[in-house]
Amino acid sequence: MVFPGPVRIGIVVIGRNEGERLRRCLASVSGQGCPVVYVDSGSHDGSPALAASVGAEVVELDGGRPFTAARARNTGVERLRALDPSVELVQLVDGDCEVAPGWLDRAAATMEKDPSLAVVCGRLRERHREASVYNRLCDMEWDTPIGYAEASGGNAMMRIPYFSSVGGFNPDFIAGEEPDLCLRLRQRGHRILRIDAEMSLHDANMTRFRQWWQRTVRSGHAYAEGYSRHRHEPGKHYARQTLSNLAWGAVLPAAVLLSLWPTRGLGALLLLGYPALAAHVYRSARRRGLSVSDARIFASYCVLGKIPSAFGQLRYWAMSGLDRRSALIEYRRPKT
Repeated sequence: MVFPGPVRIGIVVIGRNEGERLRRCLASVSGQGCPVVYVDSGSHDGSPALAASVGAEVVELDGGRPFTAARARNTGVERLRALDPSVELVQLVDGDCEVAPGWLDRAAATMEKDPSLAVVCGRLRERHREASVYNRLCDMEWDTPIGYAEASGGNAMMRIPYFSSVGGFNPDFIAGEEPDLCLRLRQRGHRILRIDAEMSLHDANMTRFRQWWQRTVRSGHAYAEGYSRHRHEPGKHYARQTLSNLAWGAVLPAAVLLSLWPTRGLGALLLLGYPALAAHVYRSARRRGLSVSDARIFASYCVLGKIPSAFGQLRYWAMSGLDRRSALIEYRRPKT
């Protein structure tokens, strides 16, 4: 699809109790000449009123159905198209993020040059990177390679006709909805590109170990659901990550515990696998360009994270076995 004239861009912001973060988010997209839709998922901090006060079209999701980011984004795109059917591109923004100056023009120009592109994303940075080791980990996680990619994050510019052609996000996903969408887009022959440009600033506000743990449990849930839904398709979506989390986060700890008595404690030697894994991850991180300090932190938490990730996977499969859906796994308190 080649655009004959100026590209029309719309913006969809989603949020739940984002407080001041939402104010900064909306300020970053106002005055761009683009329609802005804000979709709220049951906030009790006045977020809908705040969004309306700055001119955004506000949609409040019905609490009779489970809230998910996927459902909110789909609803936002639907309302955007109803408001202005000429909109061809949508910039998705989470309410805890701010869009970088110049990003919309840069991303739209990239889309115009390549009709195969369904998604364009850029560099997402953590606002308070040094506030905690957990914020620092987020910033490292988002520093993905430039070029064609398998998936984007929740902040990205998407071509609406391609988005709609695959049914948008799966609204049942409580996490990992972006890789699922991008997989379906790639299966249709479309491409995802990360360009070398500042895209947005994120405010994770993770200062406690428990927050990091919950976020990693959510990641494990996403791996399990993504793998389970696509395991029979080419590419084995998330198969490697799912197997690794189970092996290191569940099977090995269980093997150590079960072997301690019959081996008179020698089974504990199996734990030496963890520093070996950390060394492997460290070397890989250094090859990616991380500093020595960052690589050490990344490797340590990558290995430790196998346990909550495995827990998240097992939780997903347990709930699926009971034919029940998991509730949102939230790791932050509202920020006012």
